[in-house]
Amino acid sequence: MPSPYSSLSSVQDAQELATRLGIRTAIIPIDDLLKSFHQTLNTVFSTQGIVEENLQARLRGTILMAYSNAHPSLLLTTGNKSELAVGYCTLYGDMNGAFNPIGDVYKTDVFALCHYLNKQTSCFPENILTKAPSAELRANQKDEDSLPPYPILDALLKELIEGQSSYRLASEKTGQSYDLASHIARLVSQAEFKRFQSPPLLKVTALAFGSGRRMPLAACNFDLNCEKD
Repeated sequence: MPSPYSSLSSVQDAQELATRLGIRTAIIPIDDLLKSFHQTLNTVFSTQGIVEENLQARLRGTILMAYSNAHPSLLLTTGNKSELAVGYCTLYGDMNGAFNPIGDVYKTDVFALCHYLNKQTSCFPENILTKAPSAELRANQKDEDSLPPYPILDALLKELIEGQSSYRLASEKTGQSYDLASHIARLVSQAEFKRFQSPPLLKVTALAFGSGRRMPLAACNFDLNCEKD
């Protein structure tokens, strides 16, 4: 479902992956749909920035749900634990679906699994594993524009979530700054409302989101990771 910001290499990578896995594909560009939304909504408010980014994700989510109704089939959500933890995902967009098989797997572990499987079967094109992660919802976007590199992010998240460490202790254990640890803790707190609405996931860690970890929605729980050590 390419948009004006989708790179040719991403389309080619998706097609190559589908070919290797024997998955049937269809290309449904969202350019015209996005343009229609711009024309309608811009008469009332600006659709630039995050509005346009989330519109793309939600258009894709709507198309996927329509596809699942038409066949019928079950739509899987593909957000990993790192993205769910910090809210790097769009409600009613890429979070659409009935089940999330990797929602309890951190991004770095997803890559590790892919490399492991490639040793057995060469499932994944190398370019998917080596290029900089990007949602491609705006020009030249990279995940690291908004987040620290995933090895750093995941180390902090594992301390804050499974380790239930304060952000000061998480900072000390990972060797990252106190400011970064507290920033990530705040992102985790602020994303609780998204996780509350996310599909069920497959639990593979000691503390999965959902029934394994419930936090308040009405009040910020940021201070729950404060100075408790």
